[in-house]
Amino acid sequence: MASSPARRRRVVTLLALAASLALAAPAVDARPGGGGGMGSRGSKTFSAPPSTATSPGAMGPIQRSQTSPSPGFNNPGMTASSQGRRFGGGFLGGMLGAGLLGALLGAGFSGGLGGIGSFIGLIFQIGLIAFLVMMAVRFFRRRQEGQPAMAGNAPHARSGLPPQGGMNPGVNPMGGGRPQPVQPVQVQPDDFQAFERSLQEIQGAYGREDVAALRRLATPEMVNYFEEDLRANAARGVVNRISDVKLLQGDLSEAWREGPVEFATVAMRFSLRDEVFERASNRHVENGPQEAKEFWTFVREPGGPWLLSAIQQGR
Repeated sequence: MASSPARRRRVVTLLALAASLALAAPAVDARPGGGGGMGSRGSKTFSAPPSTATSPGAMGPIQRSQTSPSPGFNNPGMTASSQGRRFGGGFLGGMLGAGLLGALLGAGFSGGLGGIGSFIGLIFQIGLIAFLVMMAVRFFRRRQEGQPAMAGNAPHARSGLPPQGGMNPGVNPMGGGRPQPVQPVQVQPDDFQAFERSLQEIQGAYGREDVAALRRLATPEMVNYFEEDLRANAARGVVNRISDVKLLQGDLSEAWREGPVEFATVAMRFSLRDEVFERASNRHVENGPQEAKEFWTFVREPGGPWLLSAIQQGR
């Protein structure tokens, strides 16, 4: 039996909506640190690194860190509004997709009251999810407004940035727990060569899932994050292979010393092949970006090598 024009229009509308949701999904970004800013930058962990010619725009905040922010500090990566967006984007998108799938695959499009019931159920589901998102946003906003601002420093409390010249009492990524005076450091050409080698070696080790190599190249904190991401890939039954990493442009954002420990944050724009494969069949699943722009922070103790201690993505 031929479908009625109204039924065909309804199918086309839902298919178009489903396609728009699929296109709106975020691009795959599976390389090391691709899931968001992570690691520690000593007392500057929650301060935005200065922009450079390589990366003149803003950098994303560090979202995963063992460093504790100072009292009253608002981590820009975990504000109430961003939590609301994450809740609304992931949860709403998944539930809406499930509703569309049910509407498209259910008996409703074979005719009768089933199609009407499926469509009404979808509308009800969207309204319920919108209500839950609104309540979540209000809840997190009330929590944010209830936090006391830093005395005498209201502008910084509103912007989520620490006061100029201040220090966040954080955790030294090399193992210490007490904040140290900050002093500038001169970075030499050999240091820049070490940063470029680290970029290539860390990406390669991550693609090979070589945790032993990562332990030689990064701080224990960063290795923990890498292992978490690799375990997540294994749980999905996929492997993230990275190759052909080439530094296209790089420059220094800032370099400083806290006690005996030295830090250097560099902006790097690089090309790469970022691919995801099924473990069992070796079937190609998806591609990541062919070019990336990130801030990498390195740390070293006296006489020791530079170790990766943080990654932040460009916006």
